[in-house]
Amino acid sequence: MPNTKKANKTRSQQDTGKDTVKGKNADARNADAKNAAGKSGGGRNAKGKPPVVSDEKGLDFPRAWVEFPDPADDEQVFRCDLTWLTSRWTCIFGSGCQGIQAGRADDGCCTLGAHFSDEDDEKRVAQHVARLTPELWQFHDVGSESGWTQHDDDGEKQTRRWDGACIFLNRPGFPAGAGCSLHILALKSGQEPLETKPDVCWQLPIRRTYDWIERPDDTRVLQVSIGEYDRRGWGPGGHDLHWWCTSATSAHGAGDPVYVSYRAELTELMGKEGYEALVKLCEARLASLLPMAPHPADPV
Repeated sequence: MPNTKKANKTRSQQDTGKDTVKGKNADARNADAKNAAGKSGGGRNAKGKPPVVSDEKGLDFPRAWVEFPDPADDEQVFRCDLTWLTSRWTCIFGSGCQGIQAGRADDGCCTLGAHFSDEDDEKRVAQHVARLTPELWQFHDVGSESGWTQHDDDGEKQTRRWDGACIFLNRPGFPAGAGCSLHILALKSGQEPLETKPDVCWQLPIRRTYDWIERPDDTRVLQVSIGEYDRRGWGPGGHDLHWWCTSATSAHGAGDPVYVSYRAELTELMGKEGYEALVKLCEARLASLLPMAPHPADPV
């Protein structure tokens, strides 16, 4: 299981231009997002049909944030977006997901492949790739014979793209099921998907960032923000994605709020004590008669 990472104390912000989740610089992220948007031309998708009317609510709306000390580290505070964490978002891959690239809804957000956050991330994933069988992984023969990683235009390593999407993505109709073969491996072996998948894959759509805060008494504290990985999280090119789920009404309506459904992921990102403190604050918010700043994509 990957370790929770902290920011370098010599830096004033999250990672001097690098995304703390993906480990990719903003320019490369932007290029990826633009590629994902597709070249439909004239406002039409790859099949020449008019694009689906977006059900996204946009990026700018009131949010309720809460800041609290990390119970396990007195030099660290959490800043959490309660609007997002108490929202009813859920992944709708295969059940209405429109995908990030026009004409490739079956890919979900796997069209681009995944970049590794660091060498440890890659090594951990490699251990689980070795456990995949042809029955679980549609492209097992391809990946085993010619490799499952590649380098992008900036020379950064990522999972290989095969037939237009991540090589680990089983396509519809595959007997073991459509979707990430590493995710399927985790479920079949009784593990959490965060143990087998690249960091960026299991963290989405939660975004963790770091900032060193200078206080008036000349002390510093590391502020760890936990929030929604919206279009802006991808960099400028995120605005060109065909569709993104976090503010889409079709992806909001789950039985459990995000802080419950993403218990394992949030515990990994925040630590057990930090997550337990978050739960109490989320429960208090939901118990109020009129929660301030609800997510606009949530059902009324």
